[in-house]
Amino acid sequence: MRTRKRFGQHFLHDPTVLAHIAQAVNAQPGEHLLEIGPGAGALTQLLVQRAEALDAIEIDRDLAAALRRRYPTQLLLHEGDALSFDYGALARERGGKLRVIGNLPYNISTPLLFRLLQFIPYIQDLHVMLQREVIDRMAAAPGTEAYGRLTVMLAPHLHIEKLFDVGPGAFKPPPRVWSAVARLTVLPEPRFQVTPAFAPLVTAAFSARRKTLRNAIKGLVPEEAFSACGIDPGARPETLSPAQFAALAALAPPPQAVIP
Repeated sequence: MRTRKRFGQHFLHDPTVLAHIAQAVNAQPGEHLLEIGPGAGALTQLLVQRAEALDAIEIDRDLAAALRRRYPTQLLLHEGDALSFDYGALARERGGKLRVIGNLPYNISTPLLFRLLQFIPYIQDLHVMLQREVIDRMAAAPGTEAYGRLTVMLAPHLHIEKLFDVGPGAFKPPPRVWSAVARLTVLPEPRFQVTPAFAPLVTAAFSARRKTLRNAIKGLVPEEAFSACGIDPGARPETLSPAQFAALAALAPPPQAVIP
């Protein structure tokens, strides 16, 4: 199968890994499944056997054409970019929350996760294949090297469970890194309140993670916010829990709107 580097394509072909992913998803009647990047259709073949109908997003027009020929009725294919797709519109059209599955391209994995966060009310869970170190970052604990912006931004809404590792040989062509599969379950209620200042504050903090909090987020929160939250302004950003970032953000003024 010809691959396009600009799409970050690595086609999963190992039947054991594919079966484990399908078993982990465990699709039930009436659920609304959405596969991101079906590629050559190896996982798609297993999903359509378990789902009444399967939606999929594919950016490669040649692969999309082949998938249409292979699954003329079982697959509802959306040809386009997952980074700009309206997941909320699809959920409303299907009449229920989406279960998202995908071997996500590593070159867009973090932006795509942040895109999906914008549609959290429309998503039930995600089963995703990612670079192993990205999944380690998603579930990292404060104070560890892997802990960072991705960890904190996902924490309010998702329970993250790493399922299993996948070696490079499971793909064609093989990537240079190990992969892993994770289940991300949307929580019934957020772990803590997220205010408009949360994302800008977390981004600023981890853009200067070697600085003290006082310097990293200078100008974003009033000085008295640190004492009000019981947080040492001389601490490093990676030592704060997600809930502590949320507490600081709750005392920050809302970010100024950008005038076009």
